[in-house]
Amino acid sequence: MTTTTRQSRGGHNNQLWQISELVYNASANSKNTGDEQAMTVLLITGASSGIGAAIARLAAKQGFDLAITARRMERLEALCTECEPYGVRVLPIQADLAQWEDVQRIAKTALQFFGCIEVLINNAGFGRLNWLEKLDGQSEIADQIQVNLIAPIQLTRQVLPSMIANRQGHVINIASLAAWVATPTYSVYAASKFGLRGFTEALRREVSIYGIQVSGIYPGGVETEFAQKAGIERKTRLTTPRWMRLTAEQVAKAALDVIQHPRRQVILPGYMSLVIGLNRFAPRLVDWLIQQWFVRRERLTS
Repeated sequence: MTTTTRQSRGGHNNQLWQISELVYNASANSKNTGDEQAMTVLLITGASSGIGAAIARLAAKQGFDLAITARRMERLEALCTECEPYGVRVLPIQADLAQWEDVQRIAKTALQFFGCIEVLINNAGFGRLNWLEKLDGQSEIADQIQVNLIAPIQLTRQVLPSMIANRQGHVINIASLAAWVATPTYSVYAASKFGLRGFTEALRREVSIYGIQVSGIYPGGVETEFAQKAGIERKTRLTTPRWMRLTAEQVAKAALDVIQHPRRQVILPGYMSLVIGLNRFAPRLVDWLIQQWFVRRERLTS
């Protein structure tokens, strides 16, 4: 039977905590009986749309219990309704990753409800794409770094003790091709994703001794709401061609595959490894091409 707990916008209520205690006890009993499949729980950030929602749908089909979080509670509730037919437990948690108190509450609520978090998928993120001097210092720089980099680090820190105690777990960070190749107007976004890649690599080496996997997924352009909210203003109208864009479902499949077959990193689509290699081994050529085909036309064209 499906257990879906809806959280009010105002915070936690007594009923949630009572249910949490019952689920914790049930989880402990399932561990004692060796029911590992029932113990497989995913915590997904940024689950109200795009990649996060696609991961949740696919994970529910595969029988994973879910803690899903985002700012838009109505979308989380709609996603719960979609997942209910698969007989999984779904816990929606309304939270804003730009707020430290919300980051703490996500981990606390999910751990108290399920008793453990076995897979953490740090997916939430946003971009504000413009020349650095035109970006707002708080909403477009500080908040972008907070949501894209600081929040995944802090949330992982909150969940990690449970994984270490259980000697198992998997942290999956959904980053971007911008974690490898930084392009103009992506300065802050790329900084956050480069940082996330570094965090992923260092953390993997810290916790592998406990049987914990850490993976990074680096997609190129994806058909999501990202572009609509990025504030892109380009004279040349240059953008990623439609035929090169991934679907959210393709990234979701890659994430679920990494859970089943852990590996350090996945670059999507695979041929983008050539772009990464070109940027690494011929940076002057890449600089020249970007200057000629993008920066000059954007900066100097009236």
